[in-house]
Amino acid sequence: MKRKIFSFSALLMGFFGFSQTEVYFKYDEAGNQRYRGTNNTSKKVSDETKKESQETRTIAPLQQNPAMDEKTFWKQIRLYPVPVNDILTIDWTNEADGLIESIALYQHNTINWKFRKQNMPDLNKEIKINMSGYDWGVYILQFTLKDGRVFSRNVTKR
Repeated sequence: MKRKIFSFSALLMGFFGFSQTEVYFKYDEAGNQRYRGTNNTSKKVSDETKKESQETRTIAPLQQNPAMDEKTFWKQIRLYPVPVNDILTIDWTNEADGLIESIALYQHNTINWKFRKQNMPDLNKEIKINMSGYDWGVYILQFTLKDGRVFSRNVTKR
C-alpha cells in the first residue's frame, strides 16, 4: 500500500509541473551569463555590468588585430603547378612574408619530412621544391607562422 501511495504522489507532482519549470537565461553583451532563473522579467543586467561593457567598447577600437585568418592567408600564397610533376613553386606576398616562420612538406601517410625550410630574407618570397625524386601521392604543405599557428594544404604529386 505504501508503494502505491508513493507512486501516486510522485505522479501527481509530475503532473502539476513541480518537476518541470521554464528556466530563463540573461547574457551581457560579451556573452557572459548574468542570470538564470524561472522569472523572465525579474532580473535585469546590473548597472555595473553595463558600465564594464561600455568601458570595454571604448578600449576595443584601440587594439589592432595583426593576425590574418586562414582564408586570407591562402589568398596571399600561390602554389603551382598542382598536380606537381617535377618542381613545385611556392610564392607569397609581402604581407604573408612577415607572418611565415617556416615551410615544410611531408608525405601524407608518413611522418618523415621531405622538405623543411626556414623563411629567410634571401628566399625572396619564393621557394622551388624539386619533387622529381618523390613518390606519387598526396603531400601536405605546412606553413608555420611566427605566432605559432599552422596552416596546411594538400598537394598532389603525379
